[in-house]
Amino acid sequence: MSLSQIINLSLFQAQLRMATPILFAALGGLLCERVGVVNIGLEGIMLTSAFFGVLVTYFTSSSLLGFLGGLASGFLWGLIIAVLTVRFFGNQIVVGTGVNVFGLGLSAFLSQKIWGSRGASEAVSGFAPLRSDLLARLPYLGPVLNEHTFLVYLAVVLVFVLHFFLFATPWGLRLRAVGENPQAADTAGIDVFRYKTLGVVAGSLVASLGGVFLSLGHLNFFAWGMTSGRGFIGLAAMIFGKWTPLGCLLSSLLFGFADALQMRLQALGVLPSQIILLIPYLVTILVLSGFVGRAVPPARYEPYRKE
Repeated sequence: MSLSQIINLSLFQAQLRMATPILFAALGGLLCERVGVVNIGLEGIMLTSAFFGVLVTYFTSSSLLGFLGGLASGFLWGLIIAVLTVRFFGNQIVVGTGVNVFGLGLSAFLSQKIWGSRGASEAVSGFAPLRSDLLARLPYLGPVLNEHTFLVYLAVVLVFVLHFFLFATPWGLRLRAVGENPQAADTAGIDVFRYKTLGVVAGSLVASLGGVFLSLGHLNFFAWGMTSGRGFIGLAAMIFGKWTPLGCLLSSLLFGFADALQMRLQALGVLPSQIILLIPYLVTILVLSGFVGRAVPPARYEPYRKE
């Protein structure tokens, strides 16, 4: 089997598609960690957002309302995490783990009650891919960038919006300040608790877009555990990207390529499926083991108690 049979334009198109939920998770984790909160509950946030996106679409026959339902789920989780970790100084790891466990159990329970199956929901109407004649004319990049749902393009646009917000606006400076040195920010008159809460809620909202993409922009149904660790891979992409939006984009593309490659190899039957399915997680381990020691977190991740 030649290399050209494995690596082609469709592989890179799948890479961009598979990188999208990882990128949303990475950007969501970035916003949380920039204000000093480790949100390991991204997996649970994405899973419940995927579920409620399908649930609302199923009952209303509107993918737009389903999209808003998924965002509402992420917003609610953001508020809960912010209250527990910022206002009541809860352990961030324990809270995040609770979100993941609760999200997995809640989605299975409600899926069983509504559709009679813990495994998958009924199919719903999702978002159709967008086609642009202008993009189609681009050499090489045209087939790669064309015919994706709007959520794929939203993820890329969000990278540059967040980069500008964090590093070129006074609000972004304050957001970073409350994570890097909350005592100094408080002395300067910045409401530390407000900015921490806003950062966690905004990060959870962004992460919820990844779950909505999986259920309405990729599969058009909900499957139990459909996030498959992408929330944790998003955290790895965030660390590898040095807690910057542009770094998150590049690292998400790397993990997206690994995910697309394993699907391509599985379709071709090159290796046993058990080995192929390990590729994305193996890449995650290799990346973290090689670079996590060199990455310096932007915050101390300690609850701030106003003196």
